[in-house]
Amino acid sequence: MRITCPHCGERDRREFYYRGAATDLERPAPDAGEEAWDNFVFLRENPAGETRDLWYHEGGCGAWIVVARNTVTHEVLGTQLASEARS
Repeated sequence: MRITCPHCGERDRREFYYRGAATDLERPAPDAGEEAWDNFVFLRENPAGETRDLWYHEGGCGAWIVVARNTVTHEVLGTQLASEARS
């Protein structure tokens, strides 16, 4: 699989560290309450098809990247810096 880093261009996925679903970008507020935090930490979806994941460009510039990809076909649909994905 090839991932395009917004800073470094297209690279082999072995340069990246997979963090998990990009739901970390939508974490609850610190005072959101026990139920909101319990759901955030323990309830995860495992969809077949399009997902948004966080990857760290460990072998390159050190950027956190959101990768939109299809888990069935392994096609990378797009990438963007995580700092821009939160906006």
